Amino acid sequence: MSLKIRLARAGTKKRPFYHIVVADSRSPRDGRFIERLGYFNPLLPKDKTERLKFDLEKAKAWIAKGATPSDRIMRFLDAAGVAKREKRNNPEKALPRKQRKAMKEEAAKAKGEATAAATEKAKVAAAAKAAAPAS
Repeated sequence: MSLKIRLARAGTKKRPFYHIVVADSRSPRDGRFIERLGYFNPLLPKDKTERLKFDLEKAKAWIAKGATPSDRIMRFLDAAGVAKREKRNNPEKALPRKQRKAMKEEAAKAKGEATAAATEKAKVAAAAKAAAPAS
């Protein structure tokens, strides 16, 4: 049984509120869970302490037992200094399609120029090497 530490949505329509729970990975998002570790209210400002309540000791214990935190939970643990979250980076996703296409064409053109320059350099080096023993 693989365990996940994840968010279970509660609250009403367009007013999200999340419970931080430990659940079997096969159970539904808002379904059965093993233990509730805290809550997260994204509607509150970031400087409010009521925005996030998270029992870090229980989370550490569940991680030691083999539970894997979701990405959002990993952010909370990283902010608390408990675990290190690997930073994601996909800058091409933010660019419009035409710009991505143009950037790929520029990269291919630059790569072609670089290989052409390298072959030219190799030819010059070979010619210099051939000329050197004759002198």
